[in-house]
Amino acid sequence: MLSRPADFARLAEGGVGRSHPLLVGRFVRNDLDQTRFAMATGKRLGGAVVRNRVRRRIREVLRAMAPSFQPGWDVLIIARSAIVDADHDALVGALERVLRSGGVLRGTTQR
Repeated sequence: MLSRPADFARLAEGGVGRSHPLLVGRFVRNDLDQTRFAMATGKRLGGAVVRNRVRRRIREVLRAMAPSFQPGWDVLIIARSAIVDADHDALVGALERVLRSGGVLRGTTQR
């Protein structure tokens, strides 16, 4: 997971963005042999309990998708308020669509 402010700044400045009604993904290449993730859940989503639940749900879906990741990416997932009421299948579909369009999932190319 990404946690340093410099990593977030690099994603915000030079990253490519892909959006979905449930979340936004920002992508930037790194020189590592792994893909690293960061999450942003603003107070607009709700209280701490709600934000933590959203982060746990996203982490669980990412954990299941991990074998399909292309190495060498830094990814920022920004949760939108609609994600709070979304079911599991909608969350999986949204993450898959955003990661695929960003080129992070195997078998895809970045535009």
